[in-house]
Amino acid sequence: MDSPPNPTPGRKALGFRPAMRVKSGSDFQRAYRDGNRARGSIMVVVACPNGLAFSRLGLSVGRRIWKNAVRRNRVRRVFREAFRLGYPELPAGYDFVLIPAVPKLWPEVQAVQRELTTLGHKAVRRCIERAEKDAAAQEQAS
Repeated sequence: MDSPPNPTPGRKALGFRPAMRVKSGSDFQRAYRDGNRARGSIMVVVACPNGLAFSRLGLSVGRRIWKNAVRRNRVRRVFREAFRLGYPELPAGYDFVLIPAVPKLWPEVQAVQRELTTLGHKAVRRCIERAEKDAAAQEQAS
């Protein structure tokens, strides 16, 4: 699957389709292990190349943020909406895992979207620098 399915061909869809989600535990573990982080005041973004033509979103909102499940789910909804709206501005081909930076967070969509695009580009830039550094070290070793 090269791109998430677009239900209305010929029109640019801004929906958040299931193909745009990081679901499996192994994908989350790969992102935490191999990804690069960028921290802001609202969230921490972990970016990891996914080998696909589109980006995906993973959310990690634990009980440390809110004990109440309703409030944790609100944080998830706001993060998901910010990703959906900022999707065209994010680099393609990466998994982005979003983690709230502080407990008792009451995020707003516009602020989260601005921070997501900034931190997403920063984390991807770190991924690229890391890959170049690894390639140079590997070339020097051989």
